[in-house]
Amino acid sequence: MTTSIIVDTQRTVTPLWPVPQERRVVTVLFADIVGSTALVDRLDPEDVRALQKAYFDTVAGVLHRWQGVVEKYIGDAVMALFGARHSDGFDAYRAVRAGLEIQAALDRRPMVGDIRLRVRVGVATGEVVVDLGDVVTGGHGVASGAVITAAARLQEYAAPGGVALCAATARATAGLITQRQLTPVPAAGRVPPVPLWHAVGPVRPGADRHDGPLIGRRRELATIRDQLVGAIRDRAPRWISLVGPTGSGRSRLLHELTRGLTTVDGTPVRWCVAACQPYPDQVLAPVAHLLRDLAGIRHSDGPAAVHDRLVTALTPLFPPTRVATAVPALQRMLATPDDSAAALAGAAICREVLLRLAAHRPLIVAVDDLDRAAPAVSRFLHALFRAATERALPLAVLTVHQPQWADTRPGPARRVTIGPLATVQSGRLLRHLLTRAGQPVALVDRLLPLVGGRPGHATAYVRSLVDGADPAALALPEAVRRAVGAEVDHLDGERRAVLMAAGTLGGLIRGAAVDRALGWTPGRSAPALRGLVAAGLLRPHRVDGYAFAAPALRQVAAERLPRALRAVFVSRTADTPRLDTGHAHTGVPADRAEAVGTGVVDAVTAEVVRLDAVRSRAGLDTAVATPAPVSRPGATGPVRHRPVRTPTMATVPTAPNRRTHRSPGSGRLRVVGTAGDVPPTPAASTAASRRNAAGHWPPEVARSRAAISARPAVPGPARRGALVGVGETPPLRVTPGTPSPRWSDALAACA
Repeated sequence: MTTSIIVDTQRTVTPLWPVPQERRVVTVLFADIVGSTALVDRLDPEDVRALQKAYFDTVAGVLHRWQGVVEKYIGDAVMALFGARHSDGFDAYRAVRAGLEIQAALDRRPMVGDIRLRVRVGVATGEVVVDLGDVVTGGHGVASGAVITAAARLQEYAAPGGVALCAATARATAGLITQRQLTPVPAAGRVPPVPLWHAVGPVRPGADRHDGPLIGRRRELATIRDQLVGAIRDRAPRWISLVGPTGSGRSRLLHELTRGLTTVDGTPVRWCVAACQPYPDQVLAPVAHLLRDLAGIRHSDGPAAVHDRLVTALTPLFPPTRVATAVPALQRMLATPDDSAAALAGAAICREVLLRLAAHRPLIVAVDDLDRAAPAVSRFLHALFRAATERALPLAVLTVHQPQWADTRPGPARRVTIGPLATVQSGRLLRHLLTRAGQPVALVDRLLPLVGGRPGHATAYVRSLVDGADPAALALPEAVRRAVGAEVDHLDGERRAVLMAAGTLGGLIRGAAVDRALGWTPGRSAPALRGLVAAGLLRPHRVDGYAFAAPALRQVAAERLPRALRAVFVSRTADTPRLDTGHAHTGVPADRAEAVGTGVVDAVTAEVVRLDAVRSRAGLDTAVATPAPVSRPGATGPVRHRPVRTPTMATVPTAPNRRTHRSPGSGRLRVVGTAGDVPPTPAASTAASRRNAAGHWPPEVARSRAAISARPAVPGPARRGALVGVGETPPLRVTPGTPSPRWSDALAACA
């Protein structure tokens, strides 16, 4: 193992950001010696001391190498946290790899008097409250939660020399760790018994399956294809970086390129593709992957087969004497692709092989998930690109990575960013995924505002439904939570604080509300908000403010805050103007606007009723005409209103509406969506959202319009208006200052 990891061994006096505690999903590793009591009873105290020191040094060294934080030593047991301060989305994977390596390291290291220790390891994943300032080795009490006890119980059921996993850890490491499910075990206070898995070892890297249709991405495909074709035609090497967050479909786009671009002007194009596993055992493993792909070598091939395939691949490129010396060096690199001198020499020969292959036929070298690789892989690619440029070869380098990965790309490198799918494209993808999974297509309406245009999020939600998730609740899938949490943890202190404070605000995000929530001076959050836009986590709204780029970001960011701190943020913004689109540019004074998070509406905004409780226009008139008077603390008189449901962190802001100023007596009805309600049926949405080919409304919509139009006008300024926006089974809010739109516009908005 040659992974180099830096561990913070000094207690942090000042937290990394203004919020001292977080609710985080972490992975806990608990290791304990088998039969330690009997062993200590028969040893001399000095031998016990030497044994404990050798044991703790071995375990702590492995944990630190895998970025685990040793929270405490309990007798001869060790408890460590993974993902307590920073998460990369692979906390559970690192914990399991550390547990497996602890067993291997203790097997290799004889202790005092040739004693060999056997340990049990339990790994559990769950939510805890973390004191960020104390996340250091030996930081006792840094985390609190039931998952700590769960890890301790799991190790009791592990076999000596084994690593036991909980269900959440097994799901998080599926496809990365070979697992074997064991018989569920009884646990105190738990019915039914707790499921249990045994970790066997890491899975060999393999190609991902992409068997569905590619939806959208035509512009990105065309841009990259033009760059690759230009590099081959002009014999001018180009470096293209395909950049996008986790779940955006980067790997799928690479797969489509390798399948679609096979010839240029009738000349066959050769692809050499490598994928980087998280935390590879050997730093040059992606280079070895390129060589295996080039020579057609399988992992199951023996030494003789590897030798023959290398000779076959190199014979057309090198003279016989050079083949005889190059093949043994390449075999050594394939066997041990570390950073040793022999492996580096083999990598240099592999680079020359790629250059000579490009001289014979066009070549595209692609590396997926390059942000996971060691710096040695980047140096290999840079040297390859420089040499190809000097020789004017028809070669292109295509790298795929996340936006936050900071690598020094060559000057002429072209960066292609993958944005979210359009709403129509997301709907098509969801319909395809639901149909293939045997789920009701009607769930598209519920899923569409949750996936945020990311294909990976859509796949995760559909998979959760297949696994038995409640369609009415639609909890955030674990895979999405891990990926989004890693995006949040890549931020520095202030941007992270701003994002999490913004998650507690309903509707649009404005700097004034964020400053007030954090207790900052006005304007301090502006640079952080712009930085979040540059990082792709926020997007500017056409109204003055920002919106989250993905709905899951709002939920994860807000849920990271402890309940008490979340309440403080809400109370600080209680007197600020409502930041949703319903109050944008209406001319309502800031001190009379709706309070955020308090459920209080000013008298100017009139009445709120539930739309699903109103069966007719007459019923709506009655509900609006008879509001219950309620007094707001601090007001000079009674305020006629009903409580308003506070928007949840998963609520998607509604689209802004064009407004013009009218006399103070005029009013309107606005339909406001609330989270957790049942969406309109697809049939109703379709009927109300389009006209037929002749330009008329469908019959069912026309009959509804005729019936409504036949009713007399409602007298009184407080009851004039029209429906201008629709959410999911929404309430109605009457506010002044907006003219009534045409009925055709109102019905179109109901779709």
